[in-house]
Amino acid sequence: MPSWVLTVQLFIFFTTAVTVGTIVRMTEKNESENVRVLVALLHGTGLISRQEADAPLTSLVVQRLAGDGSSRRFWRVGRRDGGPICLAVAPAGRTEQDMMEARAARMIGMHLHDRGVRVPAQYGWDAEAGLLLFEDLGDVKLHDLVEQSRNPMGEMDLSVVRPWYVQAVQQLAFMQIRGAAGFDRDWCWDTREYDRPLMLNRESGYFLRAFWQELLGQEPVPGIAEEFEQIATAASQAPAGFFLHRDFQSRNIMVHNGQPCFIDFQGGRMGPLGYDLASLLIDPYTALPSSLQEELVQVYLDAVMALHPVDTQQFRREYCFLALQRNLQIIGAFSFLSRVRGKVFFARFIAPALTSLVERLRDQELGDLRVLPLLAAQGLKLLRQGQ
Repeated sequence: MPSWVLTVQLFIFFTTAVTVGTIVRMTEKNESENVRVLVALLHGTGLISRQEADAPLTSLVVQRLAGDGSSRRFWRVGRRDGGPICLAVAPAGRTEQDMMEARAARMIGMHLHDRGVRVPAQYGWDAEAGLLLFEDLGDVKLHDLVEQSRNPMGEMDLSVVRPWYVQAVQQLAFMQIRGAAGFDRDWCWDTREYDRPLMLNRESGYFLRAFWQELLGQEPVPGIAEEFEQIATAASQAPAGFFLHRDFQSRNIMVHNGQPCFIDFQGGRMGPLGYDLASLLIDPYTALPSSLQEELVQVYLDAVMALHPVDTQQFRREYCFLALQRNLQIIGAFSFLSRVRGKVFFARFIAPALTSLVERLRDQELGDLRVLPLLAAQGLKLLRQGQ
């Protein structure tokens, strides 16, 4: 082991919502093992010279980046003269699940890149540490462009936003269809496909536990479990032979060199077409107007049909139920992340997601539901009273 490891003097410049520009001296007790692996991997892949590897303090700057909902660790690596090198991603820990997630990022990312999907290129991989070196796509997310386009009244400029979303949904169709070809389900670390048990436990069940019971402190409502079963049965009718990202939203789409680029795909698996589209269009971070959502559904369908035949009427019915599943998942996840993980960033998006749910439940396709619309409306009322 090089002598510098035990007394490493490399600085990490943390960038988080709370701490910006704080300099933390790296020690053997916190990040030295990651630095040892990182520097060796950078050198082994030819990204830095032997001279730079031997003197990282004088040659490199490593900036710690905060993730959104992820517990993984992220660093931006550059040269002290300002030149970017890569983004480094390490698992949250060394559990079997942590390492499986890291391997999924490696294998799924390589597969998508090889299929021509615009995801970050990979420069290096240390299987033992689960450390992965990615192309650095910068800091601009699709969400940022939407927010920058808003006028003082909060209205987004559709002439700015629409072209980016058109590109995104067209590339989504390409990823879902081309990404399914040759996809190995053994790469998946979570579940091998999006299916009915997942819907019930980790979407509608997540909503009930994390939001209704734990955040609001309410008891389960009679009849809600039966309606969740009904929704999952309808949603699971959609063919699941396509690549599914499962967190395809505006903060997981980077804008780099004039193109939307997709990140955070390690949770990918096989699934239906409509789910990822719904994830993007009902995304509470941006709250796209319904007119733009409907326009983008048609843009997406045109892109899909250029690659794969689709019954558009059946797709729209499936989309209704898949969007409902995603809406429930969002509310559950944001409730958990804000209440349990202390990630307050997510708290302000629970009410917009609930508003979207209330509106969605007015769809005539969902007219048989009686309990969930009342629960959603009551949940929104209780949430607003508590704010």
